[in-house]
Parts: sequence; structure tokens; C-alpha cells
Amino acid sequence: MADLICIGAIAGAFGISGEVRLKSFCSVPEDIAAYGPLSTEDGSRQFRITLTRPVAGGFGARIAGVSTRDAAVALRGTSLFVDRARLPSLPDDEFYHADMIGLDAFDTGGLALGKVVAVHNHGAGDIIELSSDRHKSALLLPFTKAIVPNVDLAAGRLIVDLPEESE
Repeated sequence: MADLICIGAIAGAFGISGEVRLKSFCSVPEDIAAYGPLSTEDGSRQFRITLTRPVAGGFGARIAGVSTRDAAVALRGTSLFVDRARLPSLPDDEFYHADMIGLDAFDTGGLALGKVVAVHNHGAGDIIELSSDRHKSALLLPFTKAIVPNVDLAAGRLIVDLPEESE
């Protein structure tokens, strides 16, 4: 399991006084500001965030030390991470996306399908991406109980019940 979890990203500048547009990946989007300083993945920079207002696709936010539009623009695309220890424990049927990456995927008959290489969410629910030797391209599957009935983080595997047309 990863020690750092990506919980948001800076989407660009907002206004002219150094405010940024912030996208939150938290289940309660406002919680992004409650985890204390956030950092880059390599830990080279830390950011103290204060949310200012909701905006399309996220929040307007102030970052300590960022006071100009140029400084805010320079942060565009920066992913924001927090140490796993500062995040809440999840119920048994919920998972951090970072914990899913690298899990081996098997069909319901025990046949290896590949590995989870990404988890996407474009607004309509989570989608797992599996690398696969059996298929010409990656498999993109909805991350639902019907399609993925079992996730075993301790064993490093998940079970996939492929829809008929995918086989």
C-alpha cells in the first residue's frame, strides 16, 4: 500500500491575485483542506490550502505563499498528496484507488486476467483498467459489486465477473 495518497490537484489559476482552482478527489470534496499541509509526491513542496469558494469543477483556494496569478499558473497540474496515516480508515467495501493499483485480477474461474494499472473516475463512477495478455487492449470495467465481487487487498488480488461480450 502506498504511503502517500493523491487527494487532489491544482487545475490552474483562478482570478488575478494568486488564487488557484483546486480539484478534490475526496469523497467529501471539502475535506481536502482538513488534512493539513499537502505535498507533491516526492515531498519537495508543501502546500497549506484554504478553500475560498466553490467553482465549476472544484474550489477556489488560497495557498500560503502564492500571491500572484503567475505563481498560481505555475502550479497548474500539480497533484496534491497526503500521508495515508492522516486519512480515515475505510469500511470493508471501500478502497483507496492507490491500493487497487497493481492488484492481480482473476476471473470467477480463477483464470488470470492481468493487473490493475489505473482506476478512473470521470464523474459516473469508478472504472478499473486492467492490463491483459488475453486482450489486444486494456480492459476498462466498471468498479461495481456485480463486476468486481471480491477485492482482497491482503492477498493482492481481485475477482472480476466479466460481462459476456468481454470474453
